[in-house]
Amino acid sequence: MPRRSDIHKILLIGSGPIVIGQGCEFDYSGTQACKALKEEGYEVVLINSNPATIMTDPEVADRTYIEPLTFEYVSKLIELERPDALLPTLGGQTALNLAVKLAEEGVLKKYNVEMLGASLEAIKKAEDRELFKAAMKKIGLDVPKSMTVTSHEEARVAVKALGYPIIIRPAFTLGGSGGNISYSEEDFERMVESGLIASPIRQLLLEESILGWKEFELEVMRDKKDNVVIICSIENLDPMGIHTGDSITVAPQQTLTDREYQVMRDASIKVIREIGVDTGGSNIQFGVDPKNGRQVVIEMNPRVSRSSSLASKATGFPIAKIAAKLAIGYTLDELPNDITKETMAAFEPTIDYVVTKIPRFAFEKFPHTSPMLTTQMKSVGEAMAIGRTFEESLLKALRSLECGWKGLDPIAGASPGEVMKRLREPTPDRILWVGEAFRQGIGVEEVYELTKIDPWFLHKISAIVKTGDTHFQKSSCPRSFRTVDTCAAEFIAYTPYFYSTIGEEDDLLARGTQGLWLFWAPAPIASARG
Repeated sequence: MPRRSDIHKILLIGSGPIVIGQGCEFDYSGTQACKALKEEGYEVVLINSNPATIMTDPEVADRTYIEPLTFEYVSKLIELERPDALLPTLGGQTALNLAVKLAEEGVLKKYNVEMLGASLEAIKKAEDRELFKAAMKKIGLDVPKSMTVTSHEEARVAVKALGYPIIIRPAFTLGGSGGNISYSEEDFERMVESGLIASPIRQLLLEESILGWKEFELEVMRDKKDNVVIICSIENLDPMGIHTGDSITVAPQQTLTDREYQVMRDASIKVIREIGVDTGGSNIQFGVDPKNGRQVVIEMNPRVSRSSSLASKATGFPIAKIAAKLAIGYTLDELPNDITKETMAAFEPTIDYVVTKIPRFAFEKFPHTSPMLTTQMKSVGEAMAIGRTFEESLLKALRSLECGWKGLDPIAGASPGEVMKRLREPTPDRILWVGEAFRQGIGVEEVYELTKIDPWFLHKISAIVKTGDTHFQKSSCPRSFRTVDTCAAEFIAYTPYFYSTIGEEDDLLARGTQGLWLFWAPAPIASARG
């Protein structure tokens, strides 16, 4: 179907200041969306309080307002600009919450502004913990046992029924803000109060503990014809109990059987259809019990998220750009893949490499903050690396953190007792202590019991330690470059990007007849030219 001709001016809301849980990945997404809409001939109006972004560069939108992202300011902007539509799903939780308030307070109806991508009902069904749980039960999907509360009195009743430890999840928040894990009465009341304050609707989901379970995310895209594609599967190396933004994550998922993955894939399609996200991308999180394979749906973000940005870069699939074009009427089978020129956006990306993301922390700047990782996000950035194997991408990501690590560095003077203690504690450097445990002869089973990191990952880390990091980064080996092309070389890639690896023939040198060349020398890398 062609682009919509009944709308002409579209308002986008940015994500505001860079805060923990919401940073430059939304600038990346918002910039993609602005360019996509302008490319289609729409007038784009942008409001964002943060001028230090690419999206607020003068040429990105037709008009840019650097104003506070509050209900009052955005309402005045709508009155002034009179946009035909609002696209709220590309500015993180800030934009989503503002869109909800604008709809509930009647501002959108007053000025006849249509909400694109996700309706008010869909956003509330995904973000309201009680509505989401009911929706999942309606379509036959399992969720953790939980109770929704709005006061301390209700919370006390819930914890008696669910027991300790108990997960506290505020509704309509970003990065797990206000969330935590309570292990006893000593900290329960304080954590409940913190959660109620963090939630804009003073609502909490108190949830049975599934600490130690495996955690997965699927990036899902839907169009108005109900076509649904899975853009990327992501597996958390760290178990449930650590916010996914603070976890080491790997794409594609590594430890599910094909049968388990297909069950999860089918479930994610059911979720996006039931929630009713009309067009665009959503991030759906699952927990899996490693003992019996029980799968539960944790939550859904009905918008572009941090993980969406990661999935976009990992696969080469421009999630924000496609989401913007779906919002204005196109369908997945009508939009071309910019990289291959032959496949459509309905073609699910296939990757023949492994991507590892490791969070970056700055606790030295927050001396009063505990370095223990919980359900509330604390990382301030991340490094992403691509390799032919998990081992290669893990080591590249560790070196990319720019914190002095060269890989799984030995920890000088670490006693066996200290190693065992540090394995129990989810801290940013636990991956190094896992390596040290194997260096000291501790077995995979014992490390698993202390960390709940899946044995598949532990065996890989153990192999790195036993073989030596240099086996995976020997400078004497020839370097080469492979393509990120969305299709695992099934089709010719006209505008791919590249990752470096060792001991492999260059993709593009082997396909030079297609007019795509990569020049490489032992000294600084030259450029890729078409």
